[in-house]
Amino acid sequence: MARSRGRPKEMTIMQHLAELRTRLVYSILAIAVGAISLLIVYEPVLDFLTAPYRELCATNASLNCDGMLYALGPIDGFSARVRIALWGGVVVALPVLLWNIWRFVVPALTKREQRYSVMFIVSSIVLFALGAYLAYWTLDKALQFLIGWSGEDVTQNYQINKYVNLVVLMMLAFGVGFLSPVLLVFLQLVEVVTPRTLITQWRYAIVIIFVVAAVITPSGDPFTLFALGLPLTVLYLIAVGIGALALWRRSKTAEA
Repeated sequence: MARSRGRPKEMTIMQHLAELRTRLVYSILAIAVGAISLLIVYEPVLDFLTAPYRELCATNASLNCDGMLYALGPIDGFSARVRIALWGGVVVALPVLLWNIWRFVVPALTKREQRYSVMFIVSSIVLFALGAYLAYWTLDKALQFLIGWSGEDVTQNYQINKYVNLVVLMMLAFGVGFLSPVLLVFLQLVEVVTPRTLITQWRYAIVIIFVVAAVITPSGDPFTLFALGLPLTVLYLIAVGIGALALWRRSKTAEA
């Protein structure tokens, strides 16, 4: 897009709609390719998702579970396969989705602000992967807590759809939650909020973090709540520090 003195050229409503349509088409195609890829390797993916549950049942005989998943209806297995393919397709297509989101936002940004594009996309992918891995790592602890509260005389027989929903939602919740520092740094760079405001309101921020963590974690157990809330608190402080450092360097460059 043509620019004048670093400022973006204004686009008409029709140009915005055309750009949005293009980005949506690219994103949908990327998700479709990712979903097809997950359908091809469905069995290894399902083994990966069920590994924490199987290992938990194998090492804790007192939990009354056999590590198996059951289909209670003719289409349960098919719908579970579709869910894994669709959500997995979103995860596989994440770099393309972030790139298209950024390209749609870029015309509203100055050339200086566009320089952060690669950094934001790479950091978003890394943080999302870390969040999803943390959810996977805490899955057996969450299951052990939930099974323990069921009672000793309750046998655990999990429906495949419900188990897949729990695992996928946990990984997505953690992954999206770990993207919050990227948003905070971006808001500081475009001067929507200031580091001073974020650091003076840290008490409210921590409360909000744990409330959001309690809402978005599908298991609802305290272990998962703290496993998400504590890292997000640390990432909040890191994001404030990065934003403050970037703005300080910007001011020094302006003075020079």
